[in-house]
Amino acid sequence: MEYNRIADIKRLNFIIDTLNKKLPEGAVVLDVGCGNGVISRSLGAKGFNVYGIDVSDKTIEKARLLNTLPNVKFDVISAEQLVAEGKKYNAVICSEVLEHLNAPGGLLEVLYESITDDGVLIVTVPNGSGPRELFVTRPVISLQKSNGIAWKIISKIKKALGYSGSTAQSDASDLTHVQFFTKKSLTRLAADNKFNIIQYGKTNFIEDVFPFSLFAKKIPALQKMDCAIAEFLPYGCTGGFVTVWQKKK
Repeated sequence: MEYNRIADIKRLNFIIDTLNKKLPEGAVVLDVGCGNGVISRSLGAKGFNVYGIDVSDKTIEKARLLNTLPNVKFDVISAEQLVAEGKKYNAVICSEVLEHLNAPGGLLEVLYESITDDGVLIVTVPNGSGPRELFVTRPVISLQKSNGIAWKIISKIKKALGYSGSTAQSDASDLTHVQFFTKKSLTRLAADNKFNIIQYGKTNFIEDVFPFSLFAKKIPALQKMDCAIAEFLPYGCTGGFVTVWQKKK
């Protein structure tokens, strides 16, 4: 398992549990926006057949470099191209992708055509009104846009503390969030694109919010406790949503 953050592992386990319940034996899982391929490889290590795709040459190059599994394949290709080829999948993963898209509905329209009628779409996104997005992501985006002295100082501090612009999931050059989903708006987005969300789950609470993150990233026990606390709090307090979607009947 390539993740070391407990919240990331919790997200991955949600995906694995869903696939074990919903995926026919021998079927191929499509990982859309796979980035560096960490989810694809983690699933491949569990015995799943996985096809990871991304439009970023940089991330797919890294995904291929790190891959040693014969049941996992990576390509630089868009979901639209797969639809044009008539490909359909019993399970599609779209993890930490929709928040980066100006028009997420466009991708969802394509994914609708990529999924079999009885298949599932597994979507994970940050909670746009959760602690991290409110107290870290949004202020940072505002400072980046201003590109003033305050942002330059913060950038130096982040670098000194070991915070980089990339994530475990992707080395893409631009990981800016442009969508900030709530449970209500995510449900509406699914419905507008002919999906029903049949399962919601939570990830963490505040372990990735500075300054708590300074301590939590070095102490897994704090991360585990934080993820456990999230389960008892309202959905509005979770750091991220993990969800299962099905086509409307």
